[in-house]
Amino acid sequence: MTQSQTLTFTNRTTSPFRYDIVGSFLRPAELKAAREKFANKEITKDELKAVEDKAIKELVEKESKAGLHAVTDGEFRRSYWHLDTFWGFEGIKHTQQEHGYLFHDEETRADSAQVEGKIRFNGTHPDLEAFKYLKSLTDGTGLIPRQSIPAPAQFYAELYRGEGNVQALEKVYATKDELITDIDQAYHDLILALYEAGCRDLKIDDCTWGMVVDDDFWATMTEQGFNRDELENEYLRVNNGALVDLPEDLTVTTHICRGNYHSTWATKGGYGPVADYVLAKENVSAFYLEYDSDRAGGFEPLAKVPADKYVVLGLLTSKSGELEDRQVILDRIHEAAQYHDLDKLCLSTQCGFSSTEEGNILTEEQQWAKIALVKSIAEEVWDA
Repeated sequence: MTQSQTLTFTNRTTSPFRYDIVGSFLRPAELKAAREKFANKEITKDELKAVEDKAIKELVEKESKAGLHAVTDGEFRRSYWHLDTFWGFEGIKHTQQEHGYLFHDEETRADSAQVEGKIRFNGTHPDLEAFKYLKSLTDGTGLIPRQSIPAPAQFYAELYRGEGNVQALEKVYATKDELITDIDQAYHDLILALYEAGCRDLKIDDCTWGMVVDDDFWATMTEQGFNRDELENEYLRVNNGALVDLPEDLTVTTHICRGNYHSTWATKGGYGPVADYVLAKENVSAFYLEYDSDRAGGFEPLAKVPADKYVVLGLLTSKSGELEDRQVILDRIHEAAQYHDLDKLCLSTQCGFSSTEEGNILTEEQQWAKIALVKSIAEEVWDA
């Protein structure tokens, strides 16, 4: 009898689930081809949408077959995990920077989001329309449609990315307080619109904390005049400000990432430097945390997570198709349980499989094999 079999665990009926996903999936070849044709003006927006609809329907069927409880649209309508959401707000325009995001040995495309007027949710948004279609596929199935959006802090950080973005901000907003107020209101309005459309499972993806913990990255930030404690307070303030006065039956979780692009990473460092802020004080019910490599540090910061909140351990990497050693994962779960109750732990890959449309370097078969391994291990540990 294993250690887990001697215990009784809480049955999970809302997110996070004992075996879970972060949400993005590899884009099918047909979808990639259609997006390229649309970019080249060879097909219409409606023709692209038809291809997206078909791909998402097939994905949800695969997620269901894999035994997942909460399903996503794979972010198939997005180019980026974050920028598409920003571009959907009034007062934001799609721009190009001199450089893309700098990852380990690789640079992304150079897209960005820049203020051109007051930021608002005007009643329509591509994420809202995307969710409505996902929900239509899950009605009557017992599946929970999950919507992922980038964190308000991620939006805030993007608007300060580079001299051009800062200059644009200063033309529209006299103070940071005014900016944060508008970001929070726009996000709050979007979240309530998603709720009205039937969303009860919302995940907020956030790379800002991963940047703050990286000492090498932080060295460049201090040269620009940023103060670490002040920035952590600002990130926490803008995130929590968007999450006030939400319906009680809306589950809100967050995924804290260190970058996931074409199987590369952007930042490194354990969660210790930000634990007193995000892990202790962010108004979410669960944290999806990356623990797939030595870059993530130890489990000690989990002690800062309130006892009533869940932690989803991202112990299997989505950056490679190679399957992890089962016993190593089992041992690490019980190691983490030294700092946060085993009954409040769950398991997933460390990130999605395709945070941008390029996708990570593995096959679709390997992607589903990863999810199957997550499920199998979770069933052994928690009798899920």
